[in-house]
Amino acid sequence: MQSAFSLSFSQSSLTLPNRPLSSPNAAPRNLRFCGLRREAFGFSPPKQLNSCRFQVKNRRIEVSAAAGGNGAPSNKSFDYDLVIIGAGVGGHGAALHAVEKGLKTAIIEGDVVGGTCVNRGCVPSKALLAVSGRMRELQNEHHMKSFGLQVSAAGYDRQGVADHASNLATKIRNNLTNSMKALGVDILTGFGSVLGPQKVKYGKDNVITAKDIIIATGSVPFVPKGIEVDGKTVITSDHALKLESVPDWIAIVGSGYIGLEFSDVYTALGSEVTFIEALDQLMPGFDPEISKLAQRVLINPRKIDYHTGVFASKITPAKDGRPVMIELIDAKTKEHKDTLEVDAALIATGRAPFTNGLGLENINVATQRGFIPVDERMRVIDGNGKLVPNLYCIGDANGKLMLAHAASAQGISVVEQVTGRDHVLNHLSIPAACFTHPEISMVGLTEPQAREKAEKEGFKVSIAKTSFKANTKALAENEGEGLAKMIYRPDNGEILGVHIFGLHAADLIHEASNAIALGTRIQDIKLAVHAHPTLSEVVDELFKAAKVESPASTTPQSVKAAV
Repeated sequence: MQSAFSLSFSQSSLTLPNRPLSSPNAAPRNLRFCGLRREAFGFSPPKQLNSCRFQVKNRRIEVSAAAGGNGAPSNKSFDYDLVIIGAGVGGHGAALHAVEKGLKTAIIEGDVVGGTCVNRGCVPSKALLAVSGRMRELQNEHHMKSFGLQVSAAGYDRQGVADHASNLATKIRNNLTNSMKALGVDILTGFGSVLGPQKVKYGKDNVITAKDIIIATGSVPFVPKGIEVDGKTVITSDHALKLESVPDWIAIVGSGYIGLEFSDVYTALGSEVTFIEALDQLMPGFDPEISKLAQRVLINPRKIDYHTGVFASKITPAKDGRPVMIELIDAKTKEHKDTLEVDAALIATGRAPFTNGLGLENINVATQRGFIPVDERMRVIDGNGKLVPNLYCIGDANGKLMLAHAASAQGISVVEQVTGRDHVLNHLSIPAACFTHPEISMVGLTEPQAREKAEKEGFKVSIAKTSFKANTKALAENEGEGLAKMIYRPDNGEILGVHIFGLHAADLIHEASNAIALGTRIQDIKLAVHAHPTLSEVVDELFKAAKVESPASTTPQSVKAAV
């Protein structure tokens, strides 16, 4: 969800205070105002932005502003320069960047603006997790007493909690809609599909043409065979976010991001939770050392039990006084293992791409397990292995990295390409986070992945670690439980992966992810200064703990200049 703040002035000159903007002999420079959201200031910019002139001691400085309107396409043989099918976070990010680049842009949405993330995913779930975090803290009498605080029994209003999540989703959805309207993006309503090269249909019979097309249709909850979802007692994350009930006992099928976050919510609100995990360990997608610590903190002390190495082969909703019935079979032998009777079941087995009905057959594109095949530049690949001209796919629909911010980054990367600047996104630099209490975050490779890569390519791997127990700010918050871990190459200081479990881990990961994105080496970043006392010093100490064989900097000079 990105926008840019632009200023427009009349053609008349404006006198500035007497202060030097550059050396007296310097040539006039273009100044660009960006990075601030218009809606944050409570106003919308005019559709047409003109260049403005500042008169400073007889020198005229031209201040350029990107066109904020959505005027004629650069190629008059098309209705639009860019059409985006899907107005989720990925489509929104691409649309804003496209208009900033001067492209006449339309975005097609068949449901509601914001897609899964805003309406049925990361946004409302964070509202629920904000409640669970406060409930968990208020319920921890020992924790409160350590601050000298006395708190009476904490309670909650279920509908009030649900309303908080719903209201947040509505607010963010409106913000996204308004930001696109303010920039002049045409929002077209109806299901979109590709009719042929550079041609899109939306709604009943509306047809438009575009020089370039981006598919950004996202994903839906994946429900395995044998599971009957009724939306009441057997639910997906879509239903759970409405919080229509808080069951006494709920089984959660899957222990990844979605399952972990909902276990945090439900246990804080009083439910007992049973995890059902097909693999032999919980949290299989996380670095093993981090998942082991997280299980000790997030699972073992709470009202949570679990079954690993089993499939839920059949789940039947509660009906006529009978509870939800769950049949468990061994994941390897497929033999019957157990039958569970619970009040509710949440299916958190991941997500499936939403790519049906997109007209892909019209351009000879065949999906792979539902995903649209793309190359490293998000260009769509047809059934013969050839690139489909002027067609791109971003986000969950291509399956490269099913995260909202990854979709947005891919969309921005595509816009860079269609406006003449080649750009390849480094997916290993994209961070991920699980917003439990405490949080988990990661970027890059896990330790097993790094060691496998090292064995193939012939280099050594080292590990650096630091504890939240050594951080003053964490101790001030009585939140010393946590670990930061970095996997790196000791020969050249390359960061291969960083994993954090602890207070505000989701906020701390970005210094590491940006370092990976920019190619910054440990021997350079360990010299950076961090404010004291802050949680950021956890990452600072992590970098300083690393032992690099060659102390000389190997960060490219161009990267240093950019930093």
